[in-house]
Amino acid sequence: MRHKKGKGFLMSDNGFIDYYELMQLSPSADADTIERIFRHLAMKFHPDNMESGDAERFRLIVDAHRVLSDPEKRAGYDVKYQSYWNEKWKIVSESRNKTAFDIDRINRDNVLSILYIQRRRDVKKPGVGTHEMARLLSMPPELVEFHVWYLREKGWVERTETGQMAITAVGVDQVEQDRLRVGKDHMLMTGDLAPEEPVPADLHLPPRDAD
Repeated sequence: MRHKKGKGFLMSDNGFIDYYELMQLSPSADADTIERIFRHLAMKFHPDNMESGDAERFRLIVDAHRVLSDPEKRAGYDVKYQSYWNEKWKIVSESRNKTAFDIDRINRDNVLSILYIQRRRDVKKPGVGTHEMARLLSMPPELVEFHVWYLREKGWVERTETGQMAITAVGVDQVEQDRLRVGKDHMLMTGDLAPEEPVPADLHLPPRDAD
């Protein structure tokens, strides 16, 4: 999950702040502990403290105390807190899945290969849209965007004027160098196929839509 600076404190993109981390508390901390830690931090970060005062940090601590010291508000916050950490744990679990990384490499190869085939079949219309690519590879559009980002950074893919993806000359060299191949179920349908490249009778792909 990405984070952004919230005037001196890390905040998630959806505005969630980990109050337990902010106040250095355990999620199971009781009311007395919350009060004791709050008083300590409030004194430390109060704007009038010439040594360690921090107005923004103080404001956040006051907000955290207001929520965590109220049983009803804390219960609602804890639901969001658990969801927040479930998402972070999913990221950790996925990072340990070596198979996922192997699949990502294969998917990038497939994206590049499809773009190679599309440009080779129709040089005037070399682009493929994100959602079209997602359907062809049975992949979420967000994951396609990740792979396109990587391929663009490498210089192998570019965006056309219509916003679609197209392979570059460097990308063509990469495909031919690695001799990438895609199965016929992943070959892109086009309106103008070269005579020497007939479409197999058993090839049925969804119609192309504009992204």
